[in-house]
Amino acid sequence: MNRRKPLHGDCLDTPLNRCLTTFDITLLGVGHMVGAGIYVLTGTVARHMAGPATALSFLFAGITSTLAALCYAEFGTRIPRAGSAYAYTYVSIGEFWAFIIGWNIVLEYMIGAASVARAWSGYLDEMFDGAISNATISVTGEMHETLLSRYPDVLAFLICIVASLILAVGVKTSAYINNGLTILNLLVITLVIFLGFYYADITNWSQKNGGFMPYGFSGVLAGAATCFYAFVGFDSISASSEEAKDPSRSIPIATILSMGMVAFGYILVAIALTLMVPYNTINPDAALPAALGAVHADWAKYAVAVGAVCGMTTTLLGSLFSLPRCLYAMSVDGLLFGFLSDMSNNKSQIPISNLVISGFSSALIALLFDLEKLVEFMSIGTLLAYTIVSAAVIILRYRPAPTVDEKSFGVPQLDSPCDREDSSATGTPGTDGGSSSSEMFEALTVGRLRPQYAWLEPLAGGRAPGSAVSGCVYVFTAAAAALCVHNHFLAEPAGLWALLPDFILSFIIIACLFVIWAHQQSPARLPFRVPWVPLLPAASVMLNVELMVNLKALTWARFAIWMTIGLLLYFLYGIHHSKLGEGVTGLLSRSGSGGGHGGGWGAVDKTSAIARRVGRLARGSKGDDRRPIICDDELARREP
Repeated sequence: MNRRKPLHGDCLDTPLNRCLTTFDITLLGVGHMVGAGIYVLTGTVARHMAGPATALSFLFAGITSTLAALCYAEFGTRIPRAGSAYAYTYVSIGEFWAFIIGWNIVLEYMIGAASVARAWSGYLDEMFDGAISNATISVTGEMHETLLSRYPDVLAFLICIVASLILAVGVKTSAYINNGLTILNLLVITLVIFLGFYYADITNWSQKNGGFMPYGFSGVLAGAATCFYAFVGFDSISASSEEAKDPSRSIPIATILSMGMVAFGYILVAIALTLMVPYNTINPDAALPAALGAVHADWAKYAVAVGAVCGMTTTLLGSLFSLPRCLYAMSVDGLLFGFLSDMSNNKSQIPISNLVISGFSSALIALLFDLEKLVEFMSIGTLLAYTIVSAAVIILRYRPAPTVDEKSFGVPQLDSPCDREDSSATGTPGTDGGSSSSEMFEALTVGRLRPQYAWLEPLAGGRAPGSAVSGCVYVFTAAAAALCVHNHFLAEPAGLWALLPDFILSFIIIACLFVIWAHQQSPARLPFRVPWVPLLPAASVMLNVELMVNLKALTWARFAIWMTIGLLLYFLYGIHHSKLGEGVTGLLSRSGSGGGHGGGWGAVDKTSAIARRVGRLARGSKGDDRRPIICDDELARREP
C-alpha cells in the first residue's frame, strides 16, 4: 500500500500524442475554469453573500486556489505524465493514497461534466420558454425520487455524447475547437467589463445602497468559499502533461497564466456588475443580462448568451478531456482494468474505449440525477487532491532520493564526489570543478538537520533522511484538521478552557513547521519550484482542510459511500494487479526500496540514490547490495 513508483527511462516517451503547445494548454485551463460560473455565480454571490465586496471574495478564493496551483505546477515539471494529482501522489506518497485521489478525481470530472451538460440544457430550455422540458415531461412523465431529477434530461445526455465525439477526433483537433470557443468567451467577458465600467455608477457602492460590505467580512469569507469552486479546473492543465510538447516548461507557465487571467476576469466582472446596478436588485439567475437591460444595453444580452454557451462548452470539454486521462493513468499502473488503457489500432492516439465509457457515464448521470445535490459532493475530492498534492511538495522537497529521474527530461542534478572521481578515471567528463562546496554539501545532506539546528538531533535525528519531515507533514495535517474541526463546532461565547485545544494544536502546527524548516532541502534545479517551502504549501493544506470541514454532513456521508466502493475495488482488484507488485520493469514500473517496506503515510527510501550509485561504482557490479556502500578511495583515506 505504501509502495511508490519511480520514473525510469525517457519520461517524454508515451503512446499518447505530444502535440499541445503552451498556448493550447493555457486556453484549456482557462476554458475549464471560465464556464457558466462567471455568468451565474457572480450574481448569486453578489446578491446573497457579499454585495459589492464580491470582488474581494474572488480575490481570496483566487489566492487559495493559486497556492494549490503552484504545487501542481512544480509537480508538472517533475512528472510529465497523465493522471494529474493521482500520478503525483503515486510518486511521492504511495499507491494507496494515489488510488484514493484518483478515485475521487474520477468522480469530480464525471459530476463536473454532467452538471455543465445540465446547465447547457437548462439554458437552452429557458431560451425556448420551457418548451424542451415540457415536451420531455409529456413523453416520459416526472420522476419522484429524492436524488433523481424531476424529469430525464435527454438533451443533457446528448450534449455529453456530442462532446465525447468531438474529443474522439483527436487531441489537436479538439484543442483547436476549445481554443476558438475560449477566445470567443474571453472577448464577450471583455465586452461585459467594458460596458460595466462605461455605465458605472459609483453611488451603487455608497451607504445609501448598503455600502461596499453590506454583509460584513463574514459575508466576504462565505462568498470566498463559494467562489473557490469557480477556480476548480486548473488541474486539467496537469492532466494534459503527457500530451504537451515541452511539459517541464508549458505546465508551470500555463498554470500561472491561466490562474492569473481567470482571477483577473472574475474580479473585474464582479466590480463591473455591482457598479452597473445596486447589489440588492441583481437577478441571481441571469445577473449579467438583467444588469445590461437595466442600463438599456439590450443588444449586449445576445453577446452574453453566446459567451455563456461557449463557456459551458469549453468547461464540458475540459472535464471530458481530463477524465479519460486519469482512468488511463490508473489503468496503465494496473489499479484499474487493463482495457481502459488499450491503444491498439488507434490512429488518433487516444484510448477510445476509455473515452466512450467516460462520456457515457457522465451522460447517464446528467440524464437521471439531480445535480444540485451532487455538485457539493464533487468538491470533497477536489479539496482532498489539493491537500495531498500540497503536502507531497513538502515531502519531495526534503527527500534525498527523489523517485523521479529528473535527468531523463533535462533537469540537471548534482553528482557526488565519488561520481566525479570515477568519471575522471574512466575518461568521462565530470562535473565542473568550480562547483561550490556548499551546493555539494546540500546535495549530500538533503533530508537531514542543518548544522545550526543540531540541537534537535534527540528529537528528529537517528532516522532515515526525510522520514522526520514526512512524519511532521502527517502530524501537521492531522493537527490542522483537528483545529479546523474544533473551531467549526466551538460555541460562540467560548471560555478560556474551551480555547485551550486551539493553543495546543497551534503550538503543534508551529513546531512541525519549525522542524521541517530545520532540515536541508533538495538543491535540485527544476524549471519551476514552489517558493517559500514549507510555508506556502502548508498554508494551502490549512485552507483546503478548512473548506472541507465546512462541507455538509450529508456530503461527507455520500463521500463515505463512494469511498467504500473504491476501497472494495482497490483491495479486490487493484492491489493484486498493480504493475509495481508484478515487478514489471520500465517507465513508472519499479518500486525500488520504497516499494516494500512499511514506512507509513510518508514512506521514504532508506538508501539514497547517490549512495546506491556510489556503491555500484565502487563494487563494479550490481550484485550483492549488502556490501558497504562506500568509494574505494574514500576507504583508503580513512585507513590510518
